[in-house]
Amino acid sequence: MGKENTTLWTEFVFTGLTHQQRWKSPLFLLFLVIYLITIVGNLGLITLIWNDPHLHIPMYFFLGNLAFVDTWLSSTVTPKMLLNFLAKSKLISLSECMVQCFSFVISATTECFLLAAMAYDRYAAICKPLLYPVVMTNRLCVYLLVLSFVGGFIHALIHEGFLFRLTFCGTNIIHHFYCDIIPLLKISCTNPSLNFLLLFVFSGSIQAFTILTILVSYTLVLFTILKKKSAKGIKKAFSTCGAHLLSVSLYYGPLLFMYVRPASPKIDDQDMLDSLFYTVIIPVLNPIIYSLRNKQVQDSLAKFIKRNA
Repeated sequence: MGKENTTLWTEFVFTGLTHQQRWKSPLFLLFLVIYLITIVGNLGLITLIWNDPHLHIPMYFFLGNLAFVDTWLSSTVTPKMLLNFLAKSKLISLSECMVQCFSFVISATTECFLLAAMAYDRYAAICKPLLYPVVMTNRLCVYLLVLSFVGGFIHALIHEGFLFRLTFCGTNIIHHFYCDIIPLLKISCTNPSLNFLLLFVFSGSIQAFTILTILVSYTLVLFTILKKKSAKGIKKAFSTCGAHLLSVSLYYGPLLFMYVRPASPKIDDQDMLDSLFYTVIIPVLNPIIYSLRNKQVQDSLAKFIKRNA
């Protein structure tokens, strides 16, 4: 802490998910199990895709990278949250807080772009099946992947740069379970209006662009499916696209509510519940959604187990 006219905080305290001592152990065990399933599920999916040549196609290329980003996102938030359930002191330094916030924004933004890329891939596969190998080349897939990560990095860099203009002198208590932009803005002594504006503009633009890409892609897919009038084709296409749409709707719902809304200085428990959904719940659900709804993944898993039994 440095002292001039005021005390500037260089450490913060998380309030966490519960103030009641009796819930800490059950919640610790619950989130530990969720985190372990997340790591095993996503890394298992990556391993499966890597080892099966039949899954070396654009759809699974993006799915494998989505699993990697989900692992990254969950690992940015959950280990610190688990530690805080057990620790008496829930302190985090300003530098650690900034690193966690930066890592979170990169992974969350990259996931948005990857979901859009996956939707475009499904559009090309179902609406342009004859041109699909020409359209979705390896070069384009790598290009879309690099753009997703670069977009996430630039978005995080912008917000991180403007976070450094803030000072924290009133309270060092963050009403959250990890360092996110909005909880930090709410305890800043510096006027955060510019930060809120940038958050609304950039997060809103990214979410609007990716959601529009997803909606247009799947609307065209739906029309194409209904034109085919093949029961088997319709079932297969709906199975694949249904899994994608389920994942997208579960991810974007709380994300839109959290970041694309008027700024409010009020501390809100709803913020924590929304954040919990896309940082902890979605990363564990994605491998389950894509595995249970995808026959190719199921067949690949069965062969993998049989081969290693």
